[in-house]
Amino acid sequence: MTAEHKTFDISKITYFLLALVSTVIILVYSEDYIVPFIIALIVWFIIHELRENIQQIPWMRRNCPMWLQSAIAFMVINIVILIIIELLMYSMSNLMSSLELYESNLDKTLLEVNALAGMDVTSHLYSYLEKVDLTELASSLADYVTALLGDAFLILLYVLFLLIEESIFPEKLKRLYPSDKQQRKTVRLFNKMDHNISRYLTLKTLVSLLTGLLSYFVLIAFGVDAPIFWALLIFVLNYIPTIGSLIATLFPACFAILQFGELAPFVYILISVGAIQIIVGNVIEPKVMGNSLNISSLVVILSLTIWGAIWGVMGMILSVPITVMMIVVFEEIPSLRFIAVMLSEKGELNALEED
Repeated sequence: MTAEHKTFDISKITYFLLALVSTVIILVYSEDYIVPFIIALIVWFIIHELRENIQQIPWMRRNCPMWLQSAIAFMVINIVILIIIELLMYSMSNLMSSLELYESNLDKTLLEVNALAGMDVTSHLYSYLEKVDLTELASSLADYVTALLGDAFLILLYVLFLLIEESIFPEKLKRLYPSDKQQRKTVRLFNKMDHNISRYLTLKTLVSLLTGLLSYFVLIAFGVDAPIFWALLIFVLNYIPTIGSLIATLFPACFAILQFGELAPFVYILISVGAIQIIVGNVIEPKVMGNSLNISSLVVILSLTIWGAIWGVMGMILSVPITVMMIVVFEEIPSLRFIAVMLSEKGELNALEED
């Protein structure tokens, strides 16, 4: 290799690393604006999926214009979200009303743990809890709730403007690409991204819903308080690949200690809910999902770690949809195609064919 080629390779790697570092810095410091937009984009994809289901009804397809179908899908999503919020608020109020009971049960359980461990676990735990500033914790929680409400309003605005922009997008595409071939290729690129992400979200939602529903019946059978709250939490956490199911299993199991003041319910719920997670996650989900997403298992873990480090829990939830978008877009850009190959499951890509 000549010195000229070496210089070119070094400069190319340097530019790539600088671009990568700059992108990460921008993503970290613009989280408050980019994350709501990505969520709005995903909601937009869900609206597309619901609109396609609406079009399966002959009367709706003939008599409802596209904007009305979008409005119906948008209203359905908002109604579902409002119902979930109401259920969460009701469950949280029930849990808050039993705090004194949970505190006494915790003391009882700690004494049982002391007896099993042969050491004073309680004093160590209390010494740790004394260092926790509850006022600061409550203030942080209030700030987080306020931020969520602000993000919800921003997401709503983004979705509305995406729906408005959708109607004039074909005209912009004509002005952007005078060539009919390029226009068709760009439209197919968006359709492919829409199909892949919508399919993932639909199937993942169904699988998570099944997991949450089965867990709900298990929690009712064991008499756990606020089973709807824990089932909804399991439903949401299952969108986080790999570790989401583990966390979703531990939460209701640990809560059983607070409610019953014994270790036995913890073990029963951990085994029962864990069995549901294993069966659904390792048997049902692979059969339903298949390899349609074309993402390497290692890439799923790495994207979970990277996006979680950049955007926290929301980054973990969005990691797979973002990776799907990257694969679809990068495989159509020759200079970035190697990234799509590395992200894919077997290195096989389905690039759009030229007309």
